[in-house]
Amino acid sequence: MQKGQQSLRCQSCRCDELSQRRRDTETKNIRIEPVAFESFGVRSMCTSVKTPDVSILIDAGASLGHRFRLLPHPKEYEALRQARTAIARAASSAHIITVSHYHFDHYTAAWNNVDAIWTWSSRDEAERIYSDKIVLAKDWRKDVNPSQRRRGWIFQEIIRDSSREFLVADGQSFKAGDTVISFSKPAPHGEDDTQLGWILITTVERDGDVLVHASDIQGPILDSTAKLLLDSLPQILIIGGPPLYLSDYKIGQDSLSKALGNLASLAKTIPLMILDHHLLRAENWRQYCSPVFEAAKAYGHRVLTAAEFAGNPERELEHQRKILYESEPPNEEFQKWLNLPEHKRGKMLPPL
Repeated sequence: MQKGQQSLRCQSCRCDELSQRRRDTETKNIRIEPVAFESFGVRSMCTSVKTPDVSILIDAGASLGHRFRLLPHPKEYEALRQARTAIARAASSAHIITVSHYHFDHYTAAWNNVDAIWTWSSRDEAERIYSDKIVLAKDWRKDVNPSQRRRGWIFQEIIRDSSREFLVADGQSFKAGDTVISFSKPAPHGEDDTQLGWILITTVERDGDVLVHASDIQGPILDSTAKLLLDSLPQILIIGGPPLYLSDYKIGQDSLSKALGNLASLAKTIPLMILDHHLLRAENWRQYCSPVFEAAKAYGHRVLTAAEFAGNPERELEHQRKILYESEPPNEEFQKWLNLPEHKRGKMLPPL
């Protein structure tokens, strides 16, 4: 792995440049395969990226989350099991694995005991994923909130020895053959001054083809983050949309409107946008995003979920949790697991 400096091209005339190389670019120098996403039924943005030089796995994590005061439905746990299998399979053939930040849906935590409720991660699972790989990870020492500082420190202490290389990626570029993998300086996790910390935006470039993976920028809400994406001139943008499901609770309408406007602007400029993650936790997300779809259509561009891109049916399970419990009640064995004391339930994988 060679470390180097990537030169970003001028933003001017980007529409003309992009229009010349817009269709099916993922089949040329950069091939992408969504591995685990919200539209697959779990919290994740795990993506396999392959060029003629190198295989990269971005954000090799998956989790389930709190919702409606209910633990995940068996269908969600089945989706998590499938995601864990898919991530392990993709990791086995990857040369490089990246970590944009230390939220559990973006890396596999190296706990000594399995997390039976939310992630199914453990030390064994983490070593299975990251051993003998080049790990390019968010710095756990700066531009990080307290919880992620602790998680990042634990992760690097355990993974550093088993990985081939463990390198801090913040603001750095790395070269593998003719492929350049570069990382932004830490960008806010959504709004400025958020308690959620900072993330790294990942760019993969090969012979003029550019992919950008922007995980938890939540829209982007910030104009500065939107400009950062546009300056990279991507043909393909994989982006986490805003947390519409937290409207008027943890995020205001002004921020959501800003995110929607920025998404529409991106859709006018970027030929292929894979829009997923937080956004799909809201049932009405497609209606909310209608201006984005209309903007893309007007310019002959595409906005797809990860499942749509992969040709799979969408499985937006989290926002359906209450309905699933009512329409498909869990069997007796699963109900017994639900009724266990928390300290016991946390040590036992749910029966599926």
